[in-house]
This record gives sequence, C-alpha cells and structure tokens, in this order.
Amino acid sequence: MSEALTAATTRAEYCVIACAEAWRGDGEILASPMGTVPSVGARLARLTFAPDLLLTDGEALLVADVAALGERPQTVEGWLPYRQHLSLAMGGRRHVMMGASQIDRYGNQNISCVGDWARPTRQLLGFRGAPMNTLNNSTSYWVPRHSARVFVERVDVVCGVGNDRAVGPYHGLRRVVSDLGVFDFATADGSMRLAAVHPGVTVEQVVAATGFPLAIGETVDSTREPTDEELRLIREVIDPRGLREREVRS
Repeated sequence: MSEALTAATTRAEYCVIACAEAWRGDGEILASPMGTVPSVGARLARLTFAPDLLLTDGEALLVADVAALGERPQTVEGWLPYRQHLSLAMGGRRHVMMGASQIDRYGNQNISCVGDWARPTRQLLGFRGAPMNTLNNSTSYWVPRHSARVFVERVDVVCGVGNDRAVGPYHGLRRVVSDLGVFDFATADGSMRLAAVHPGVTVEQVVAATGFPLAIGETVDSTREPTDEELRLIREVIDPRGLREREVRS
C-alpha cells in the first residue's frame, strides 16, 4: 500500500479490518454481525478471504451478493426460515459479533442494566439472545467507545457468558474489537489479553481506559494495514456513504 493510502486510512477502517479478521478461517458458517462496523467487516471478509461465509438479509434469506449498507441484495442463494436459523444457532454453526455495555476480564457481557438488579440506575436492551449466543456459538464483541465504564472489573448483570462460568460444547470467545485495539482470551485462565493496538494508539492508552488488569505479552501487534483493494471495497462497494465513520471517533 502506498504511503498516501496508509495515511488516509481512518480509525474506523482499521476497526473494520479487525472485525473482518474475526471470521478468518471460519469456513461455511453463518455470520451474525451487530452494528455498522461489524457488518462492514463481515461483508469485507466474504468478498476477500472468506468466500464461504454465509450472510443473511437480516430476515429469512441467505444472500450471495454483498450490497452496500442500507441496500437490499439482489442475488439470493438460500432460504433461512426461523427453524433452520435455530438449528444453526444451537449447533455451533454461527459466529456472532455482539455489542457490550459492560464486559469483564473473562468476557462476561452485560446489555441488560447498570447498577443493582432491584433498582438499576440505567435500563438497557435486556438479555435478548446473549445467553444462547454465547453458549451455542462462537462469539466476538464490538465496542466502539473503549472506556473503564465498559471494560469493568465485574459486570453488573451477566448476559453473555464468559470463560469463568461457561458450559456447553460450542462456547468460544474469539475476540473483542474496540476503537483502541483488539483483544483475545489466549491466556491460561481464559482472561482477556491485549493482542493488538490500532495505529496511533499506545498500550498505555489502552491500559488507562480499561477497568481491570489486562494480560499483555512482551510484544503487542498493530492492527494490519488494509490493502488497496480492501479500501476500495470498503469505500466504494460496501459503505459508500461512510456510515462507519459515524460509529468510531477519529
């Protein structure tokens, strides 16, 4: 990639690359991205290094072409009724990337409420499908605003199940992507590890914005640069309106 293109790459685009990489090597599995940047990432993966990845229109169809965000795909490759969706979701053939209002060092996620369960200070989405997703699917998380209010020592309510309390043959936490970096759980006790920082971010910034001690190796990678073709696909094919930039601060 030329120096000019490297300089022009935005933080949001690095986040897209990091999200796309979550599906590398998955093969023919259903991708369920939640949020703009994860959706761009899943589409980018399908168009480049993960052609077997299954994408849906968000309703009941498997789609073959990757339309721009907000546009309806034209080519349908399969029908995915709710009962079939559940068979995929319950059988480990799905990789979901969810959001998190709180997440702790073991990957327990909260999207229900903040504060005491009896008298919460803030009501959020509710449990929704988080327990089933984490127990029956590979799971990653996307956090567009990394702070100690999100990355907490202990979540107020466990919605998505972490490595310290997981049961089930298909439970598997893959990665957490935030606007500062990429995290995995490649530690002896299944706790969160800083795997990479986005260009322009320091390890010290990540540590200061995290409410628990992170596992950090001797070296920390940097999120890889997008190729010229990946930037073209992101900017001209998948997200020509630049919706990704609204989700990530520069």
